[in-house]
Amino acid sequence: MSTTVADRLLERLREWGVEQVFGYPGDGINGILGAFSRADDQPRFIQARHEEMAAFEAVGYAKFGDKPAVCMATSGPGAIHLLNGLYDAKLDHVPVVAIVGQTNRTAMGGNYQQEVDLISLFKDVASEYVQMVTVPEQLPNVLDRALRIAMSRRAPTAIIIPNDVQELKYEPPTHEFKMVPSSLSMSWPAVSADDDAVRAAADLLNSGKKVAMLVGQGARGAAPEVEQVADLLGAGVAKALLGKDVLSDDLPFVTGSIGLLGTKASYEMMMDCDTLLTIGSSFPYTQFMPELGQARGVQIDVDGSMIGMRYPYEVNLVGDSRRTLQALIPLLEHKQDRSWREGIEKNVARWWEVVDAEAHVAAKPINPMRIFHEFSKQAPQNCIIAADSGSAANWYARNIRFRGQMRGSLSGNLATMGPGVPYAIGAKFAHPDRPAIAFEGDGAMQMNGLAELLTIARYWRDWSDPRLIVAVLHNNDLNQVTWELRAMGGTPRFVESQALPDTSYADFAASIGLEAKTVTDPEHLEDAWREALAADRPSVLDIHCDPDIPPIPPHATLEQMTDMAEALIKGDTSRWGVIKEGIKTKAQEFLPHSDDDN
Repeated sequence: MSTTVADRLLERLREWGVEQVFGYPGDGINGILGAFSRADDQPRFIQARHEEMAAFEAVGYAKFGDKPAVCMATSGPGAIHLLNGLYDAKLDHVPVVAIVGQTNRTAMGGNYQQEVDLISLFKDVASEYVQMVTVPEQLPNVLDRALRIAMSRRAPTAIIIPNDVQELKYEPPTHEFKMVPSSLSMSWPAVSADDDAVRAAADLLNSGKKVAMLVGQGARGAAPEVEQVADLLGAGVAKALLGKDVLSDDLPFVTGSIGLLGTKASYEMMMDCDTLLTIGSSFPYTQFMPELGQARGVQIDVDGSMIGMRYPYEVNLVGDSRRTLQALIPLLEHKQDRSWREGIEKNVARWWEVVDAEAHVAAKPINPMRIFHEFSKQAPQNCIIAADSGSAANWYARNIRFRGQMRGSLSGNLATMGPGVPYAIGAKFAHPDRPAIAFEGDGAMQMNGLAELLTIARYWRDWSDPRLIVAVLHNNDLNQVTWELRAMGGTPRFVESQALPDTSYADFAASIGLEAKTVTDPEHLEDAWREALAADRPSVLDIHCDPDIPPIPPHATLEQMTDMAEALIKGDTSRWGVIKEGIKTKAQEFLPHSDDDN
C-alpha cells in the first residue's frame, strides 16, 4: 500500500515526539482519520466534545507539559471552532499547532459547501505561521516549520491540508529547483544578556533601598535564582497570575498575586518601593505598578518584543531569565538594612491571616473562599490546578498557597470562559501520574464543562493517577460579571442576563460513572476534599456557595465602592445580602488575628 500525504503527516508527527492530537472528526479530515486507523492511533487521537475544547486541551497540555501541542479539526465550522482556544494560546504565548482540513482543490473558489477562506481566517491568530499544503512535496517543510515556529515564538501556528491532498500518494521533495527539503529536531541556545547591560542593571539595583520584584511565567525554571536575588536585595516578590506557580507562597517575602485579583501585600509593596525588577512578565495593569517617576526599573525577558513596554525601565535585559540572573547575582551587594524586607514579611503574614479569616466569614450556604481555603490545606504538592475565568479566578489568585511542585494556570490575557475543565484534561495527558483540579464557576460549567465531563469519563482509566477533580462554584449566578456591573458599571444586577438555570452537576457526574458529591455545609468541605483526593476515579464536587460574597480587592477605590453603593440603591435584587456580607468580609482587614485563628 502506498503512503499517502496523511500517512506521512502522522509519521512526521511521531518523529517529532507528538503523542496526542486533540481534535474532533469531520469529512474535511477524512483522509487523516483514515491514516490514524492505519497507524494504530499513533499519535493518539483524543476526541473532545467540541473543537474549541480540543484547542483548550492542547493549550493545557502545552502549558503544563512545557512542550508543543497539536489540535485538529475539519474544514469550515470545525476550523472556526478552534479559534477561541488558539487565541488563548496566542495571548498567553503557548506553542500549539492547528491542523485543519479544507475542501478539495478542484472546488476552491466555487462557493462550495463548508468552503471558508482559511488562510484569511487564521491570519491573525496564527500570524507567526499559517500555510496550506497543496502538493505532497510541501508537507515536511510546512509541518516542520509550523512546529519550530510554534516553539521558538511561543505562539500558535496553523496548517491547512485540502481533503484531496490528504489522499494523494506522498512524494518527498527532490533535489531540484524550487523544492524545499527539511529536517527534524532543533537545539535551543542559552540566551545571555549583554555584559555591560547586566553591570548597569546591578548598579541600579544596588542603589535601591526598597526593591520590589515582579515575576511572571517567563521566570519559571529560575526559582532558585529569583529567591537568591530577592535575598541579596532584601526584596519582596509579587507574582503575575500566569507566574503564580513560579515561587512557593510559603516563602515569607512572597507577596502573592498582583493586580485587581491580587493581594494587599503586593499592592502596598508596589506603592512604596523605589526600585522595580521585573522578570519574565508582561503584566499589563500599570495602575498596580509604581507611580511613574517613583521607582527606577530593570526588566528581564527572553523576548525582545515584550520588553520595556509596561513601565519606563531604565535597563532592559533581553535574555533567558535563569542565565541572566546567574550573571547578575555575582554583581549584587547584600543589603545590610533589612527593614524594608521585614516590613514586607510582616504585611505578608498579616495578609494570610486576613485571607484565612475572610474564608471563615459565615455565608448562605457556603463562603466561596472557604472552598479554596480547605483545598489549599490538603493540596498535594505535585498537583496541577486550572482555574476558569470568573469569580473562581479571584479565589484561585488569593486563597491558594502554592508550594512544592504545584503547577497552576488560567486563561491569563484572553480571560475567556470555559478552559478550566479542558485545561485539566490536557494536563492529565501531559502528566498522567499527577492529580489535576479544575475550579469552575457554574456559568463556565454550563458553557463547556458539563459536556467535557464525558471526555473525562472516556479516558480516565488510561491515567496512572486517575484523580481529576472538578469543583463547581454553584451559585446560579454569572457572578464575576454581576460584581463588575455593581462595582464598575454602577448598575444593579440584571437578573435576565445574570441568573443561571439550576441543575445538579453532581447528578450528571454520577450518571456517567464519576465520583460525585453535593456540598451545602461549610463544615463538610474538609471531608469532601479529602474523599475526592483519595478517590479511585475523577470526582465532581457540586458546592453550593453564596453569590453575595464580594470579590472586591482590598485596595478598591472609593469611586468603585461608591458605584457599587449606587447600584444597590437603584434596586439590586441582592442588595441586603451584598451589604451584609461585604461589611463582614471587609471588616476582617481591621480585626486582630493570630496564628491560632487560622
